Amino acid sequence: MTVRSRWAGVAVLAMAALTAAACGNGAAAPADGKIKVVASTDVWGSVVKAVGGDAVNVTSIIDDPTKDPHDYEIKPTDTAAVAGAQLLVSNGIGYDDFFAKTVSTVGAGKPSVVAFDVSGKQKAADTNEHVFYDLPTVKKVADKVAEDLGGIDASRKATFDANAKAFDAKLDDVLTQIAKIPAGKKVVVTEPVANYLLTAGNLADATPKQFEEAVEAGTDIPVAAVAATNALIANRQVDALVNNAQTETDLTNQLKAKAATAGIPVVDVTETLPAGTTDYVGWIGKEVDALSKALAKQ
Repeated sequence: MTVRSRWAGVAVLAMAALTAAACGNGAAAPADGKIKVVASTDVWGSVVKAVGGDAVNVTSIIDDPTKDPHDYEIKPTDTAAVAGAQLLVSNGIGYDDFFAKTVSTVGAGKPSVVAFDVSGKQKAADTNEHVFYDLPTVKKVADKVAEDLGGIDASRKATFDANAKAFDAKLDDVLTQIAKIPAGKKVVVTEPVANYLLTAGNLADATPKQFEEAVEAGTDIPVAAVAATNALIANRQVDALVNNAQTETDLTNQLKAKAATAGIPVVDVTETLPAGTTDYVGWIGKEVDALSKALAKQ
């Protein structure tokens, strides 16, 4: 999914500038001794929490499943949080531009971890922006967060490093679980949200390219691409439908109905943490488990 709308408005920028002036560009140490971290989404916020533990106070701007990073409009309270943060963490590559613009306005010069920038990936026209589903990248983010937190509070550096190492080990366990998914399986997706995860499991994405490109661009999906996708499901040419549960449309409902009729399992994935979930590893682990069980039946 690419950015479908932008919050850039004169009034918002004016408010950001006023907030910056009021708060200053630096961040005072909080009275409770915790490091103030602001993340663009709760997914990245959960990674920070895993590394920082009780030593951090994490604010995630996108913090519930009803908020969409692509069309989120920044609020004065968000701007104030960024202005007062000691560390900033985001996805990058256009996924959370609302955050990048706020950082450029009130957070310049602050330690900042941008997931795509630390991923080592090269940006291209078809680069998948959902790097929070790329576990090697998530490990790199955790390590960089530990490094930056240690730079802010050297007395806790060893703890942050140990926490990041433990977190990375849990992700290695998830990668081991992914590797056990039966080889040679094909899936179709309503949106290429979890495609990094599918690639890690050696699963083939059979979704027509025009279908995915239109979904990413937020444009009408060509009729031929819709028909081809429907046929893949109706004719049982795929082993599962991977559905972004946070984006419900008439078309996604139609695809799920066809999958049910054809006896093809539907595996739900999300872009942000489901309600009541705070643990990154638990979230990803559940999705991998659901995918593994669904494909094992096919």
